Amino acid sequence: MAASADRIGQIVDDYIRLVGSGTADEIVALYAADATVEDPVGSDVRTGHAAIREFYAGLEGLEKETRLITSRIAGGEVVFHFEIITRAGDKTYTLSPIDAMTFDDSGVITTMRAFWGDGDMVIS
Repeated sequence: MAASADRIGQIVDDYIRLVGSGTADEIVALYAADATVEDPVGSDVRTGHAAIREFYAGLEGLEKETRLITSRIAGGEVVFHFEIITRAGDKTYTLSPIDAMTFDDSGVITTMRAFWGDGDMVIS
């Protein structure tokens, strides 16, 4: 049986919150041990907790905030549009990717693909 829509919605909420203020270890805990991350789509696929942790560790220590814009859950999968705003010095970087995730029956993430490109980064 696929993960429930309620469980998937909670994972998305947790993911967005943790990308904004959590640690790499907290984010990795949302993923299956053999999960994959392709962020952005077209880049190298990271497989397993160690590679995924290394990816999210790059966010630690940055001043950032996140917010969900919209999501759609269907058939045990989700796509969602969210915003991450990062401040560094006198610059603000805003990115609004669309992420697609699949889940196993227990509700942990098995795949994450982030759709965005260089032109989607707004610097002010």
